[in-house]
Amino acid sequence: MALSQTLRPGSSFSRVEAFERNRGLISVAEQEKLANSLLVIAGCGGVGGLHAHTCARLGIGRFRIADSDHYTIANITRQIGATIQTIGRNKAEVTAEMIRSINPEATVEIFNGNISEANAAQFVSGADLVIDGIDFFALSARRQLFGAAWQAGIPALTAAPLGFSATLHVFAHGGMSFDDYFDIQDGQDTFDQLVRFFVGLAPSGLHLPYMDLSSVDITSGRGPSSILASQLAASLAGGEAIKILLKRGPLLLAPRYLQVDCYRQILRKRRLRGGNRNWYQRLKRVIITKKLRSLGLDQSLRNRAASVRGASA
Repeated sequence: MALSQTLRPGSSFSRVEAFERNRGLISVAEQEKLANSLLVIAGCGGVGGLHAHTCARLGIGRFRIADSDHYTIANITRQIGATIQTIGRNKAEVTAEMIRSINPEATVEIFNGNISEANAAQFVSGADLVIDGIDFFALSARRQLFGAAWQAGIPALTAAPLGFSATLHVFAHGGMSFDDYFDIQDGQDTFDQLVRFFVGLAPSGLHLPYMDLSSVDITSGRGPSSILASQLAASLAGGEAIKILLKRGPLLLAPRYLQVDCYRQILRKRRLRGGNRNWYQRLKRVIITKKLRSLGLDQSLRNRAASVRGASA
């Protein structure tokens, strides 16, 4: 996007002035480091688009993003790039324009296609941080993303919007890997993997008391979602991104996790010893598995997972 499209005639962009209000929270030297940091975001929908928006305003200057999906009217409630004007447009392209409209000096690479075993290593290559914004059901793509980041020694995080809450998990050496924490392995049934992911994502379940799960339509992938949760997730991810990229203090490495619910005004920050291998997590998996199978939803979950190949949430 040309500067003439984003600035008034006769004016010019100044990165120093644009991010001056970060000073006092981020030093001049740190701001320069953020400007040279490469952030890789998989998915540009509900959380991915907001991750990009938040990190662009923090002053991160290099982005690699991926999303083959297009905006629909159903995205209006929670996806920052979804407007009447952008319906039908590719999410990654709109997100790239948004980043450049905030910081014309930012470099944005749009990675073609969804994340897979064949391209995950290339997608994360050279990144300083990887952030997950992939659809809940696209577990295979998510595993490839975190696996590639782990192999390359790159920190990766996921911040999940759940109800009016958000969770945060960080996977980097010194903590547990994604597969280890969620206790997911090759060869497991897809339904079993999804249950493990669901149980491990929010061990405290702060959002469950007020969420009407009967509104979930697994076939279409429709579920209750809110901009409040997506914005909260982006804030949690942005805060951790600052710590990771600027090497500030200890990180919230798995098996530690965080969940904040702005509706119930509750925060839980805990260490889930053993991740999903924890005895209480195993018990929850058994209960949820039996319940879903009794409702005949196990095959619906498998079908939904098979239809999603890495689209954004």
